[in-house]
Amino acid sequence: MKQIVVPGVVLGALVAAWTFVMGLTGWYKDPALLNLFWMVTVIEIAVLVWALRKTAQDGRGYGRQVFAGTAIAAISMPIIFGGSLLFTTVAFPRYFEEVRQVHEQMLRAQGLPADKIAEALEEAKKSQTPMISALSGAIGTLVTGLVASAVIAIFVRTKPGTTKPT
Repeated sequence: MKQIVVPGVVLGALVAAWTFVMGLTGWYKDPALLNLFWMVTVIEIAVLVWALRKTAQDGRGYGRQVFAGTAIAAISMPIIFGGSLLFTTVAFPRYFEEVRQVHEQMLRAQGLPADKIAEALEEAKKSQTPMISALSGAIGTLVTGLVASAVIAIFVRTKPGTTKPT
């Protein structure tokens, strides 16, 4: 159990920490650096590889490895959800407004007319709330955990008929 809970907490803490790195550095306000947020996917995959290597030592086959990785992601969800809410409501309450400004700059640079820019910004604004953002992050982590674990477990598991993981 510890081999699942600890990595889940580590995953949640690292994702929340990376979110705050993006905020404290102001990278989320830079059109070129904004995509660094997706490092959370790399972080999640790295944690899952580390954790599934450990759980494979318990003799887990493919299905149990996929379950373990998904459970790790599920354990991280409340931490990621809370971290996101803290980020967008307390630490950076103007976050969504600032992201819309960056989005507007990017659309202007593409040469879109003002009415199309206004329309795109208004559409994006509908989903830019602290609750939706936090839920999206938590659910995205779970889905990524399931998919990544399904792939990782192909390589990191105990194969039937053996006693050692491969």
